[in-house]
Amino acid sequence: MTAPGGAPGVDALIVVDMQEGILRGEPKHDLASVVERINRLAARVRRVGGTVFFVQHDGPPGDDFAPQSAGWPILGSIDRHPEDRVVRKNLNSAFFGTSLGADLSRLAPHRVFVTGWATDFCVDATVRAAAELGLTVVAVGDGHTVSDRPYLSALRIIEHHHAIWAGLFAPGGITVARESEL
Repeated sequence: MTAPGGAPGVDALIVVDMQEGILRGEPKHDLASVVERINRLAARVRRVGGTVFFVQHDGPPGDDFAPQSAGWPILGSIDRHPEDRVVRKNLNSAFFGTSLGADLSRLAPHRVFVTGWATDFCVDATVRAAAELGLTVVAVGDGHTVSDRPYLSALRIIEHHHAIWAGLFAPGGITVARESEL
């Protein structure tokens, strides 16, 4: 995508569901380091005039992510700035029923970085939806996390999704890159 006037747009960062509720339940793979990498990438995106979007899941009443519950706020260890945007969702994809697609269309980012939790559900759905919209998607390979599942370890889930994302056909392309490579 190009910005108005034909110049490449700046980058956008999507941070999916990094909320206090993820601290409950099974441990999340490499969570502290994932948070550090998200914070570094967000700082770089902001520094060059890009936009950071925090996607906040609204769970049903009684859920760890129910609005206004203790698990609903963005993680306290995440560095948020006043200019960052918050998009609330209630399904896996950060795009379904939200303003995110329209917001990104207006911004016309050069690349869209996707990070967050959970690799196999909300991060995956968001990567795929962004790709289907024709955005140039970069799944930040060391910027997302998940817990072990009964059928696969967290590391295997992450590796599996990297292989899938890198192999998807998408109009704008999907790449997987480490935070340090961006």
